[in-house]
Amino acid sequence: MSAALGVAVVTGGSAGIGHAICQDLLAQGHEVVSLARRPCSIGHPCMHSIEVDLTDREATAQAASEVAQRFEVTTVVHNAGVIRPALLAEVKLDDLDALVELHLGCAIQLVQAALPAMRARGFGRVVLLSSRAAVGLATRTAYSATKAGMLGMARTWALELAPEGITVNVVAPGPVRTDMFYDVVEAGSDKERALAAAVPVGRLGEAGDVARAVRFFVDPANSFVTGQVLYVCGGTSVGSLVL
Repeated sequence: MSAALGVAVVTGGSAGIGHAICQDLLAQGHEVVSLARRPCSIGHPCMHSIEVDLTDREATAQAASEVAQRFEVTTVVHNAGVIRPALLAEVKLDDLDALVELHLGCAIQLVQAALPAMRARGFGRVVLLSSRAAVGLATRTAYSATKAGMLGMARTWALELAPEGITVNVVAPGPVRTDMFYDVVEAGSDKERALAAAVPVGRLGEAGDVARAVRFFVDPANSFVTGQVLYVCGGTSVGSLVL
């Protein structure tokens, strides 16, 4: 591990985009800690897993404290997410509360825990995984609201932390083939094929597409980029998308 890189914390690193991010960061020379409900399956001497329910504020606080005590964290990638789709008339405030806790509260707790180590080094990288849905998508009231909230948080943190060598950016994926995607779109269905055809680049995204965008933002050389949102969505943020 390069001494300049420190340790990267990745939420939701046990599957999908988070798993791909962990693999990519390890390949770049990071030591990686996954925070997720299940352990990360990657067999690597620099890969660590802490099992935690990140919708549980107290459990998240305990995990964040443990990570800060055990590791010198210089990179936080908050990827864990849940959709909980519903049309407006069926939206449950309990679902909204859970997504606020997961998408926003968890990010605050983890970055707060990592700040002392980042400030001591005069270096840090924070990447929040939002979504193309932040610009609006039917059935995504709670999801879109909290994913859009990430953009405001990131811009605010970017301004506050820039003088200390800490950058904060957002990656906003569009339709990416993961287990979470297939929870709402049946694999091999007409809906999946129609969705892929509606993406301007003509295909659905892969987890690796997102991991490469995260790699750019966490690179120590990219210190002049902060407060930005990169849509990794095949062009769907430019026009409309119907699921």
